Amino acid sequence: MMQPKILVLRQGTDESQGIPQLISNINACNAIVDIVRTTLGPRGMDKLIYEGNGAITISNDGATIMKLLEIVHPAALTLVEIAKSQDEEVGDGTTTVVILAGEFLKEAKEFIETGVHPTDIIRGYTRASELAKEKINELSVNINKPSSSSDDKNSSSSTAGVNREILEKCASTALNSKLVHSHRDFFSKMVVDAVLKLDNSLLDLDLIGIKKEKGGSLEDSLLVDGVAFKKCFSYAGFEQQPKKIPNPKILLLNLELELKAEKDNAEIRIDKSEDYQAMIDAEWKIIYQKLDQIVASGANVIFSRLAIGDLATQYFADRNIFCGGRVPADDLNRLSKATGAKIQTTVSNLIPAVVGISELFEELQIGGERYNFITGCPNAKTATIILRGGGEQFIEEAHRSIHDAIMVVRRAKKHSYVVGGGGAIEMEVSRYLREYSRTIKGKQQLVINSFAKALEVIPRQISANAGFDSTDILNKLRQKHADASGGGKWYGVDIENEDICDTFAKNIWEPVMVKLNSITAATEAACLILSVDVTVKAPRPPGPDDTPAPVPRGRRR
Repeated sequence: MMQPKILVLRQGTDESQGIPQLISNINACNAIVDIVRTTLGPRGMDKLIYEGNGAITISNDGATIMKLLEIVHPAALTLVEIAKSQDEEVGDGTTTVVILAGEFLKEAKEFIETGVHPTDIIRGYTRASELAKEKINELSVNINKPSSSSDDKNSSSSTAGVNREILEKCASTALNSKLVHSHRDFFSKMVVDAVLKLDNSLLDLDLIGIKKEKGGSLEDSLLVDGVAFKKCFSYAGFEQQPKKIPNPKILLLNLELELKAEKDNAEIRIDKSEDYQAMIDAEWKIIYQKLDQIVASGANVIFSRLAIGDLATQYFADRNIFCGGRVPADDLNRLSKATGAKIQTTVSNLIPAVVGISELFEELQIGGERYNFITGCPNAKTATIILRGGGEQFIEEAHRSIHDAIMVVRRAKKHSYVVGGGGAIEMEVSRYLREYSRTIKGKQQLVINSFAKALEVIPRQISANAGFDSTDILNKLRQKHADASGGGKWYGVDIENEDICDTFAKNIWEPVMVKLNSITAATEAACLILSVDVTVKAPRPPGPDDTPAPVPRGRRR
């Protein structure tokens, strides 16, 4: 007898399963990888992304491109997440992690089509990933030279001095594939200076401010040893205030200093005109009392998160005090940490301990804007980079490039181990995994060997993006890395001479954390996609009423 069909899911639910669905997910991921593939390396191309609201973004940063693509395929969204995690964790290698994940899936596709169970592939990939990370840690080079001094303070300063040149090389490598690569020497020094100004124990990136100002060239950009931000919104009387104050006393507020209009529908009933005058006098008394308390604190530079009105502006100008309102919250926080000033929500009982100090406050013209500079801060654990450039898109891409370089230098300073770049470490790990695969039997030998083959995509894509013969370059690299003496372990792609070179000797270095995180994230993403064998797409539930959507205006018949 025919058994009745049992409906478990809502009617209209789309359920796809089996090998065809797994192959479909892999194909979707590889379609995304093909978009960002050509952005890898020093000669990578940029992508122009036009958004629906008319905004245009030109970038070769993997995380930025993946975020702006607005991918809707559920499996391909995994690649977006690993690109974001790579960007947040180490700041660089976002394109690398996406390409690696795509190549792992491409190699796995052949096994899936020949009947190998995904669990076997996942087990092999996981084992290969652990072996790869062990090999990278074994090959890594410590850039920190131990100091002979037993004093902690002297030791840290000595280490910072030794590492400066190496940190600049790491920053230069990160900038080599960016839009600002022609100015990488200039910006690598600036990035290292900014990171070295931070507290060695925290290295909080929020304490490095990056401001963008159109006009001039990239090399007109400057690093401020302290805090700088655009001139605040000003009222009448602002021009009478001093624009340069040596040894200022700085007060930071989070309150309004202006007369506020009554709220809507406010109602006050009075019987006599004297009562109205008393109410007005009380309002003025309150604002003047606040201003008097601020002046009594001894501060001569006042910044507030909220507005400072025209009355307060003129009041401070008459007393030779500078003030600025509507300061962005991040700038106010950095200013607090740099000067030692405590942000106040009231002006009652202002004690000297809440007032910050610095060596100099001044207002300067940068491009078409005026900037407030607070330099020589006693707690100077902060810095500000002011980027200059011709167009808005150019400056935005320079901002992303500088951010990646700062992240790389920060990681290199925290975890002082580096490896050779230019595809050298991938080729060496690939060779190691191939040799290891010969020592085991069964399907795992083939899976680990395919993992090793997938790692070669990095030098291959770098060569292809530079217009080289990638097959010829890879053959040369395999020959060098097969050297039993180990003398070719750092050989990678030489972009300048269309050949191979010792990337470590040519100062093409990358922090170990970038490579470890790339392999880990790419492997996890590939294994996650391979573990999915059923995709269920449920229809949108009906609304509270089943009325049809209104017909757009102009389409009625």
